[in-house]
Amino acid sequence: MTVTSDRCLVTGAGGFIGSHLVERLVREGARVRAFVHYGSRPGLGNLDLLPAEIRGSIEVVAGDVTDPTSIDAAVAGCDVVHHLAAIISIPHSMRSPQRCLSVNAGGTLEVIDACRRHGVRRLVHASTSEVYGSGQQVPMPESHPIVPQSPYAASKVASDALVEAARRSHGLPAVTIRPFNTYGPRQSTRAVLASIVAQLVAGAPELELGDLRPTRDFVHVEDTVAGFLAAASREAAVGGVFNLATGRETSIRDAASLAMQAVGRVVPIVERVDRTRPERSEVRRLVGDASAARAVLGWTPRIALEEGIRTIVEFVRRHPERCRPSEQIA
Repeated sequence: MTVTSDRCLVTGAGGFIGSHLVERLVREGARVRAFVHYGSRPGLGNLDLLPAEIRGSIEVVAGDVTDPTSIDAAVAGCDVVHHLAAIISIPHSMRSPQRCLSVNAGGTLEVIDACRRHGVRRLVHASTSEVYGSGQQVPMPESHPIVPQSPYAASKVASDALVEAARRSHGLPAVTIRPFNTYGPRQSTRAVLASIVAQLVAGAPELELGDLRPTRDFVHVEDTVAGFLAAASREAAVGGVFNLATGRETSIRDAASLAMQAVGRVVPIVERVDRTRPERSEVRRLVGDASAARAVLGWTPRIALEEGIRTIVEFVRRHPERCRPSEQIA
């Protein structure tokens, strides 16, 4: 794939996946505009962790994804827009469902409108496997029923529908990507693998985790980013919805065991009940079918879970100040 002639916008560039996508695009030769949320906290989120030569080559724009003026200016002059900006915390979506819907669906609508005005060549829209809910069949294809179990998932269903409506009504050249559980360096310790590794590296005498029975399909962030690049470059991708998944189903208990092996510490696990979240909102089983991504995008996951967990361990050991087990930054 080639992106060397592209002017690319990445919304949500300061986030976990967004920062990796920015870095990969720059290394592939693209000219990158990074859209970050304008807030009270100093710094640029995960973009601060990029090598100096990468940071120095990107154009950083701060704004709000729900503000039409700032989004219009960010999209202007871009060939490809990768839209990742969103509120992704499920517990937060339970507490503030209206805010979640406003940012995720409302922000997507602003991005769509700006892409139409400026005639972008491709919009790559980030969805999520959470829209499927607990697997009714596994592995889960794109035709799996859409059964959101949280306001976050519902907001992404709405976002996906807005993209599809714009494609059908206005010919918007859009692709929707549904990553399963992306993990890797720079991820917040609110995510389960990052939390497990951070606790182990910090020397915790025991692991504090929620329910150990749910299963997930863990996809390394480098593989997820490769899927975004493929979606932007393959003409046959336009109008499609593509799972990014490994097809490997791993329980939280087994993921914790793999992390213990990677860190070299075996400790007892203490299950804690999250009483702030409705029990029925928990997605019990997620494992994806990525046949369409393989056939149309030429995408195949490259990094095995055991290898991927080691990249988290290395990152946490290099950046203990950013990876405290209690950390709550996005």
